[in-house]
Amino acid sequence: MKYYTFEEAVTLLREGNLRYSENKMIHPAQDLNRMLEVAKGQNPFAVILTCSDSRVVPEFIFDRGVGDLFVIRNAGNIVDATVLGTIEYAIEHLHVPLVVVLGHSSCGAVTAAHNGDICEGYLNSILKEIHPVIDRDTEGEFALDNSIKNNIMNCIEKIRTSQPVISKFVEEGKVRIIGAHYDLLNGEVGYI
Repeated sequence: MKYYTFEEAVTLLREGNLRYSENKMIHPAQDLNRMLEVAKGQNPFAVILTCSDSRVVPEFIFDRGVGDLFVIRNAGNIVDATVLGTIEYAIEHLHVPLVVVLGHSSCGAVTAAHNGDICEGYLNSILKEIHPVIDRDTEGEFALDNSIKNNIMNCIEKIRTSQPVISKFVEEGKVRIIGAHYDLLNGEVGYI
């Protein structure tokens, strides 16, 4: 089984997103043969922590197939104990060299936190995670964009410093954690 390097993983994501944003997808590894191949074991090259937004589909955005990406989704791409445990599994047992925190434009969870919305039930726990990173100093449309990027950076920091497993892998250079922002209007992913 091939283990990927950080550089290979980033290259695969960049190339795939370029194909997607130019509407030239090749849909690799999306057939029955691939499904049967990975039924024997998985070997993803990247963890993607992203929002549950139905418009944000990592396998499409990066033009990848079955078994390529280890995807974790929740509203606002927040980091909690379950997310950290899932990332630990991917880097420790699947040898994934790259974790990407993928935020996106017009994120509903960040928008709700940015607007100061208070919700009943468990949704409010998500907003409480995002509230500390809301940009209250910038005026206009850039404030929401800054809040989305602040949320991405906050998530990266929580992952990077998670003790004892993830921080050890980061210190040993076995995994890197990067941020990315997906633009719903043009399909492009920019890296932070």
